[in-house]
Amino acid sequence: MSEVLLEVKKLKKYFPIKDGIFQRTRGHIKAVEEVSFSISRGETLGLVGESGCGKSTVGRTILRLNESTDGEVFFKNVDIFKLKRRQLRSLRPKMQMVFQDPYNSLNPRLTVGSLIGEALVEHGFCRKRELKERVVEIMEQCGLTANLTDRYPHEFSGGQRQRIGIARALALNPEFIVCDEPVSALDVSIQAQIINLLCELQEKYGFSYLFISHDLSVVRHISHKVAVMYLGVIVEMARKGELYEKPLHPYTQALLSAVPLVDPENRKKRIVLKGDIPNPANPPSGCRFHTRCPYAGHICSRRVPGLRTLENGHQVACHFAG
Repeated sequence: MSEVLLEVKKLKKYFPIKDGIFQRTRGHIKAVEEVSFSISRGETLGLVGESGCGKSTVGRTILRLNESTDGEVFFKNVDIFKLKRRQLRSLRPKMQMVFQDPYNSLNPRLTVGSLIGEALVEHGFCRKRELKERVVEIMEQCGLTANLTDRYPHEFSGGQRQRIGIARALALNPEFIVCDEPVSALDVSIQAQIINLLCELQEKYGFSYLFISHDLSVVRHISHKVAVMYLGVIVEMARKGELYEKPLHPYTQALLSAVPLVDPENRKKRIVLKGDIPNPANPPSGCRFHTRCPYAGHICSRRVPGLRTLENGHQVACHFAG
């Protein structure tokens, strides 16, 4: 059994809804509701779901870019939500993030060398006279040549910018990296290059990834485990092969039915969900998916289904699954 590097327990994140001149709180957006999972060393957990389901909020809250409403996150058995600012700063190098938009996540006023090197200097990883050599080494690991260090972000393509973002995350020798939709803004051919780069780096350095995406095809390529989110909660989680071959939750089945396949003989009947995603400020009672579920029964609107563990470690939050 691999060592558990990150463990998330009943994570909650609510965003206040403010109104009026005095900006009084009149409600909350329940973006994340009691999400739990663990990631072992060298493992990738793919987190998938529709836009607005809370995937990115989970990633940002784990790293304390957002402060949590409730719950615990243990990194190497340390509850990072209880750390003070100075303690958290010393832990930051071990937990990094690759952002979704390679066009807006890089400071346009800094050269590539400065973007990658500023964290090295700030955290005391190397002296200024050693900086350029270290920056070039990191860039080459990410498929960028040494002659690019003095160029600015606007001089690069989207794929190159994302490589710069990966190099920046890699600079501090992290153990855990949150990849927040890192290829969604890129062309399909460039997506494959970035995914292959992330896999190569993981194999070489043993990183653990939380890979956030809405693209099930991409997640299948890079992940060891997959967790499916709907309206702030995890509805299914399993090893990659188990989930893709035997999806148990109706929402997962609907998502997989929409994935395009080249071979027409392997195509599954498309499951079209009725209705719209409910308002996260006022989610449905019971199972949050019951308003769109084709199999919903009377119990679904009355009782919240817990995430049950079935055979082979397959977890599902559904009253009728299994």
